[in-house]
Amino acid sequence: MSNDDRLLFLGGGEGWHADQIRNAAHSRGCELSLGTYPTLAASIDSGGRSMMRCDAGALTDFDAILTRTMPTGTLETITFRLSTLHALAASHPSVAIVNPPRALEIAIDKFATLAHVASLGYPVPATRVVQSRREAMEAFDALGRDCVVKPIFGGEGRGVMRIQDRELAWYSFATLESLGAVAYVQEFVAPGGRDTRCLVIGDEVFGFRRTNSIDFRTNVAGGGTCETITLSRDLIDLAINVCRSIGLEFASVDLLDRVDGPPCVVEVNGIPGWKGAQQVTDVNIADRVVGLLCRESARRREAA
Repeated sequence: MSNDDRLLFLGGGEGWHADQIRNAAHSRGCELSLGTYPTLAASIDSGGRSMMRCDAGALTDFDAILTRTMPTGTLETITFRLSTLHALAASHPSVAIVNPPRALEIAIDKFATLAHVASLGYPVPATRVVQSRREAMEAFDALGRDCVVKPIFGGEGRGVMRIQDRELAWYSFATLESLGAVAYVQEFVAPGGRDTRCLVIGDEVFGFRRTNSIDFRTNVAGGGTCETITLSRDLIDLAINVCRSIGLEFASVDLLDRVDGPPCVVEVNGIPGWKGAQQVTDVNIADRVVGLLCRESARRREAA
C-alpha cells in the first residue's frame, strides 16, 4: 500500500521515534516533515482567512499531523500552541490531526484523565489533588501514609516519588507549595513494579507486560522490562472505550496489578512512546501509526 500523503511529525524533534515514523512513511510513499511547537505561528487576514504555520511550513500543506511531545513553556505559550491546533481543526477539517487538540488537553492532565476514566465506571487508584501543604499532608494520612506523588503533567516516570515517611512527605509538599505546584497524591497500589500497557492504534490494541524488580515504576526508560501479552476481551474493550471517549486515536492505557482486586487504570498517555514495545514485538508499530494517519487523511478527503 502506498500513497503520496504529506505528513507532519509535530514535536519531539529528531530521535528514535522520528526515525521510525520517517522510515515507515517512506515505505508507504509518504513524505514526512518534522516541525516544532515553539515555531508555531498564526494569522488572520482582514477577510477572515486564517493561516497556521511552523518551521516545516504551513500546517494546511499537510494531509495529516502526528502530535508528539510538547516542550514545557509558560501558560501563555502552551495555551497558544493548543489554540493553534484548535484553529486548524476548525478552519481546515480536511487535515487529520492525531491526536486532536481537545483529546490532548485531557490526556496531558493526569487528574482530568483519571476523573474521566472513573466517570466511565472503571477502577482507579484512590487519588487526591490539592494545592497546599496542609491538605497534601491530610491526603497522605488519609491514603495510608504510603503514597505515590507525581507531577500532574509529564511522563516516563519523571518526578514520580513513593513516600512512606511523614517527615519526607512534609518537606516534599512544602517544596511543591513553594513552587506553586499542584500536589497529586495517589495511594500506593501493591505489589508495585508490575503493570499492563494497552497500546491503542486506531481500532487495534496491542498488549505489553511491564515489570521492574527493583522499583515500583515500570517505565522502560527507567529500567523496566517489557514483553508482549495477549489481552483479554475485557481489557481490549476497556482500552478502546477509554480512548474513544476522550477522542484519542493513538494512545496507551496503563493498568496497575493489585493484590486485592482487579487491575486499575492509572494513566492514559496521549503521546505514547513505543521503543521498549518495539524491541519485543514483530509488529511494526511505526507502520501501524503511519497507516492510521493515511486512513484518517483519506477519510477526511472523502468527507470534504
